[in-house]
Amino acid sequence: MTIYPAQAYRTEIIALLADEKLPVDDLPEKLDDFIVAIQDGLVAGVAGVEVYGPYGLLRSLAVRPGYRSLGIAGKLLQHIDAQCKQKGLSALYLLTETAPGYFEKKNYQKINRNEVPAEVQQSSEFTYVCPVSAIAMKKVL
Repeated sequence: MTIYPAQAYRTEIIALLADEKLPVDDLPEKLDDFIVAIQDGLVAGVAGVEVYGPYGLLRSLAVRPGYRSLGIAGKLLQHIDAQCKQKGLSALYLLTETAPGYFEKKNYQKINRNEVPAEVQQSSEFTYVCPVSAIAMKKVL
């Protein structure tokens, strides 16, 4: 498995995210802060960050069903963390409906939505894409 910048894989990323019922309509035009895991010539996984000042919003973490339990999501998260630290970000935030337990194992903590910085709350994920029932989480970098 190899990690690559995501831009060249936009079509495959959209298909994977759609299959996993994750939002695609609000993907940035340029996927500069997205990465993919390539295995067996396929996009096996994807992860991305939207940057809001000193904060990042983790989004679009997905692994193709046949490639789960191989540590791909963890490797994607390690790369995202390193990229965010290199950019000088202080924390990562996310919204999840299905995987709070997984993210807790990766050092994210559940928080109230009102604890999320205003810059991040202005994102499409917080304003209209993810339901109010989604759990907000934070990881200090």
